[in-house]
Amino acid sequence: MRKTLLNTVAAIVALSAIPASTWAADLPARPPAYAPPVVAPSYNWTGIYLGVNGGWGWGKQDPLNIITNRFDSVSIDMSGGVVGGTAGAQIQSGRVVIGFEADLDWANLTGSSLIYPSVAGALIGPVNASTNISWESTVRARLGYAVDNMLFYMTGGLAILGAKTTLTTASGGQVCGTILNNCTGASRQVGAALGGGVEYGFTPNWSAKLEYLYIGAVSLSTSSHSEVRAGLNYRFGGP
Repeated sequence: MRKTLLNTVAAIVALSAIPASTWAADLPARPPAYAPPVVAPSYNWTGIYLGVNGGWGWGKQDPLNIITNRFDSVSIDMSGGVVGGTAGAQIQSGRVVIGFEADLDWANLTGSSLIYPSVAGALIGPVNASTNISWESTVRARLGYAVDNMLFYMTGGLAILGAKTTLTTASGGQVCGTILNNCTGASRQVGAALGGGVEYGFTPNWSAKLEYLYIGAVSLSTSSHSEVRAGLNYRFGGP
């Protein structure tokens, strides 16, 4: 009995001499005191969108060409506002965003000036020319680089312009019916649109953009102008 008691005491003394770190190494790992933070999903630009746009344009137009279908060096300054609707679709892969966009805008780019055109070598003038672009439409590709909810993009494609011109005499002389057969004219001018911009997504589906477009008809002597436009889009997509 005494021997058994001595052996038990010796075992307890031996165990107490083992470092606490050795015991801790054999214990199972305790769970973390807090859960790891949840990482919010990155902004996603993929989707189909509809929107509105509006802005200001300025440039030049050849008023006589719209009436006579003849290119010359006569052009007058014009400026005014544009407002309309936008539709588009795009897909994001990594930071690259590829898509297309179409818009149709009412426009009021107007200008007037006294001109001195020549027809068949005969000088006409002075003639008061008033010209305007009353509507415009573009269909463009977009290539962008996304930084989370900020999108920087370039754009380019087809443009169609609705142009009108009216000629009136400045000194009471007869113009129409003599050298010129018509005093008014209208035409659809086909050309190109090039530009770029930045778009900011302030919710997963709503975004606002600011862009610059250069729009020119097939012949730059016919019509060419610049526009700065702002827009608001709603995208059917998002994270």
